[in-house]
Amino acid sequence: MNQVISPNPSPLKVGINRLRTYLSKPHHLILLILGIVLSISTIAPIVSIFLDTFRVHVGSVDSINTGKMSGYTFYNWKDLFTGVLRNVNFYVPLKNTLLLAFFTCLGSILYGGVFAYLMTRTNMKYKKYLGAIFLFPYIMPQWTLAIVWKNLFNSTAVTGGANGLFVSLTGIEMPLWWCKGLFPSAVVLAIHYAPFAYILISGILRNMDANLEEAATILDTPRWKIFFRITLPMVTPAVVSTILLVASSAMGSYPVPHYLNYSTLATKYVEMSVNRAGEASIVAIVLMAFGVSILMLNLISTSGRKSYTTITGKSGQVSLVDLGRIGKYVVSWILIVLTLLTSVYPILSFAMETFLPNPGDYSFLTHGNWDSLTLKWWITSENVTEQGMYGQYGILFNDLIWGAFKGTLIVSVWCALLAGTIGTLVGYAVSKNRRSKWAAYVNSMAFIPYLLPSLSVGVAFFVFGSNIGIYNTYLLLIIAGTVKFIPFASRAALNSMLQISGEIEEAAVIHNIPWYKRMFRIILPIQKTSIISGYLLPFMTCLREMTLFMMLASQAKILTTLLSYFDEMGLYAFSSGINLMLIVTILICNSVVNKLTGASLDKGIGGK
Repeated sequence: MNQVISPNPSPLKVGINRLRTYLSKPHHLILLILGIVLSISTIAPIVSIFLDTFRVHVGSVDSINTGKMSGYTFYNWKDLFTGVLRNVNFYVPLKNTLLLAFFTCLGSILYGGVFAYLMTRTNMKYKKYLGAIFLFPYIMPQWTLAIVWKNLFNSTAVTGGANGLFVSLTGIEMPLWWCKGLFPSAVVLAIHYAPFAYILISGILRNMDANLEEAATILDTPRWKIFFRITLPMVTPAVVSTILLVASSAMGSYPVPHYLNYSTLATKYVEMSVNRAGEASIVAIVLMAFGVSILMLNLISTSGRKSYTTITGKSGQVSLVDLGRIGKYVVSWILIVLTLLTSVYPILSFAMETFLPNPGDYSFLTHGNWDSLTLKWWITSENVTEQGMYGQYGILFNDLIWGAFKGTLIVSVWCALLAGTIGTLVGYAVSKNRRSKWAAYVNSMAFIPYLLPSLSVGVAFFVFGSNIGIYNTYLLLIIAGTVKFIPFASRAALNSMLQISGEIEEAAVIHNIPWYKRMFRIILPIQKTSIISGYLLPFMTCLREMTLFMMLASQAKILTTLLSYFDEMGLYAFSSGINLMLIVTILICNSVVNKLTGASLDKGIGGK
């Protein structure tokens, strides 16, 4: 009997069969598609802005001084670093940016870290109230405290313009360094990011093994030595992570130094974006380089970090530091006063500004003239009789404001849907392929936009959107917001997916249940709280975002950019009203979401 020998399959056929087998698993196909999409959405804008640094811009200094109307040139790089204006345009703003990042980190770590220690390791009173209200500055838009600072301390003699509330009530004019520049910018950003430091550090302190502290207490070790030799080293990982993330956010902050007149790389970019567009793109590249460097430092500090794990089981008994019978109340009231000034007063301040007849007219307080208060900024329904409103209707009847509010909701909802869906798929696919290098790459590409300064990401999408003709459209805002906020959803989804045993889905596979049914009937219901968080965190963060969107559309497109329009016109009552609308909307959404799902903006990765 003749034996039939089948020929060896060709390498091409073997490769096709292997690819078909690989892609037959949904999580492999998801990884492949998302890897390509995220690479394009993250890398393409960065490449666009890098090429823009060499491109000749008609009407800009590179075109005027080179005589070219198109093409490419090295003039922008040479002029920014070695030109006559190099100090004004780059080196001084760079120094200011580094100083701002340093003092912001120092202030946020000290304020947030001390608060975290008092909340978790002492017998301080009123912890529940303080823990809730301390988070308000982080939940509110970043620039709100900057505007409050201006409204409080500005004076006609020192800063020009109308007197602030402090001068009106006391007659004391604060010096210029207190009203503008590095000091107020660093203080405001430190207050904004202190809750972020509190979230990270308090999490470590609550879950920290207390055996070492108990052993030191038994040996009669002084409390101060226990803190510096044991407690502080244990929270070092959280402190390092906070420093790196806050530094990146502070470097890319535009609204705070803009409102407080402090020249940084972020504000300098906006100043140069018209007449020195190519050099402005280089500034954005420098900010991106800082973001990537911070990512590398974070990875190095994580991989090389010392281990403080003990062999024995975790102790559940944490001995609280006794602040004394009076001290526990004194410390609490000091913090209550501070949180009232940083959390409650901004809301009251913006509300008060909308009832003043003119900016800085606090006669209802100084002279008891309550009749001077007015509702015109709210209820004016025509633009003829009311003077000083520049033809604007009141807030309740202003189509410009409500149109921008509608635009804000459109962008926020779509960003939440897209970022939440993509982030959930990233979390699912990465959790199924956690040892794959491709999965690690996709996970990194999804997270990188968070570490890049918002201004740099916005500039990259501005150049990218202008090149493909979608500038000043909701589409560009949604694309930029989706890419920037995917990390919120991907981290929440990945952490939740890793908690689900693979056996659950394997049982469904054995019964030939389709993938989409496995997702909607098994996976999503099990971790619905974390998945919902992945949608809601981008939504609420998008509501308060300004730096990312300010270069991508006209000022009237969304509420956060409309603020600067009214500020430029001197209509501070309208900008205060918009701030109030944003704060109230965010706080209501955050409270409702927290009650319904347990998710909260302050439990997310963070914001700029």
